[in-house]
Amino acid sequence: MYQRDLAYIQHHGFSDFAEAAAPGLLRIFRSAGITGGHVVDLGCGDGTWLRALTRSGFTATGVDQSAELLAYAREAAPGAVLKKNSVRRCAFPPCDAMTALGEVLSYEPATPVSLRRVFRRAHAAIRPGGVFVFDVLVSGPPMSYLTWRSGRSWAVMVRVGEQKNRLIRDIITFRKVQGGYRRSQERHRLLIVEPRFVLTELRRIGFVVRTAHGYGRVAAGHRRLVFIARKKARERQKGQER
Repeated sequence: MYQRDLAYIQHHGFSDFAEAAAPGLLRIFRSAGITGGHVVDLGCGDGTWLRALTRSGFTATGVDQSAELLAYAREAAPGAVLKKNSVRRCAFPPCDAMTALGEVLSYEPATPVSLRRVFRRAHAAIRPGGVFVFDVLVSGPPMSYLTWRSGRSWAVMVRVGEQKNRLIRDIITFRKVQGGYRRSQERHRLLIVEPRFVLTELRRIGFVVRTAHGYGRVAAGHRRLVFIARKKARERQKGQER
């Protein structure tokens, strides 16, 4: 996913979401008493959110499996540590907060079992009192539509449909190159989950959870639900006693 042309379009045409969401995310951190420290961003993309983090005084680690997106992230956030890996395979370093914006945890090969494992690993990595903030695709009226968007040197058309508990995006891109436009195509499959499942699993692991429909004033999007999971601070006291 996110090969050279779609990565180019993501960076030049769609990074505004992460930029607009940054103030709301920072407010979430501050409300949890997190004004500094280490943040791990899963599926960091082109590094827009990493840049906001480092400019706000945080140290940051970004994980993404697209080498093309990571190339943009290196330019956007040169002070961040970047890792090319799947969020389901990489080791999560100790951190004060963890984020996964833009349905990162929904992307195939996501399953309910793999989500549960990610939640457990996140809980183990986040310090007591820290937060795990992410959004995923949730169940609702089936989506079926065709949409498109264009810029000066690119255009993208997306056909969206659903099959059982999967959202299917067939993406066709056109990028201006010497001699004309290059056409590329990708298919993205995303897991659709019940909100109750996510809430139950997070709470069972030891998070205190609330939901939102966006990051501050920025909506997450249709059928995207934001989960703000805080690791119980009392675990810090238990650790000190031991």
